[in-house]
Amino acid sequence: MPDMFENGTPAPGDGQPTAKLRLGGMALRNGLLVHGPTHWAAAVRRRDGTIASASGHKPRLRGVEKIAGVRGVVRLGEAMLVIPLVKRALPEAKLPFEDAKVLGTMLAAAAGGRLLRSKLKASPGAEALGVAVSLLPSFVALRGGDLAAYHGVEHKAIAAYETDATDAADAAKEHDRCGSHLMAPLLASNLAGTALLRRTLDRPGTAAQFAVGVASLGVAVEVFVWSERHADSAVTRILRRPGHELQRLLGTREPTEHQLEVGRAALAEILRVEPAPA
Repeated sequence: MPDMFENGTPAPGDGQPTAKLRLGGMALRNGLLVHGPTHWAAAVRRRDGTIASASGHKPRLRGVEKIAGVRGVVRLGEAMLVIPLVKRALPEAKLPFEDAKVLGTMLAAAAGGRLLRSKLKASPGAEALGVAVSLLPSFVALRGGDLAAYHGVEHKAIAAYETDATDAADAAKEHDRCGSHLMAPLLASNLAGTALLRRTLDRPGTAAQFAVGVASLGVAVEVFVWSERHADSAVTRILRRPGHELQRLLGTREPTEHQLEVGRAALAEILRVEPAPA
């Protein structure tokens, strides 16, 4: 799942209010994809050791910015649509799930989740177990190869830009806008939605379950956005704790200087093509 939903936002600097781009990103197995408000940019390390970069315009659906519960799902969908554009412009890019072991785990998790839901009695515990099984491919992907390190590169490169740090190496590898912070509200809203669905329908069909999944994602994104606007509240600290620990223990790893070079190239490319905020 892409990290750090992007949009233009003001930020202070040098005593005068200046504008900073709100950047998002996604770690690749050999590099970094960065999202801006209107463009994407990516950089990867080729097998010969050189760095390749590319950029382009993002697909954008207008008119949903004020529709709560819809805007976040649409923006995530737009981020997914960028992936084939990256592969076409940068064939060397290796996607997070572009791995036989991860693909096998995805198929097994999908089958296992369906089996659990059919065999176990409907209950919050059974649903939570099913969701946990469905998340297994993400954990396998993160622990494979250099993906966790490039996840750290993503956070460090964007944080360095946001804070005007001298170098990305000095920034933290955990970030408050990481997509991992969606996990707790997504799980809670999915469990609540599924419980309501089972009370309403004796045998919920695939379409109903899909609708609950989409609605849960929309709720999770709205909680994420609320947390951004109330970053200093005690509720936000509680909501972010699971995601922070997931980043610290599993999702990120301290990158090497070799990997940070790729992150700097991706950041330089997005700042080259993305218009500065007014």
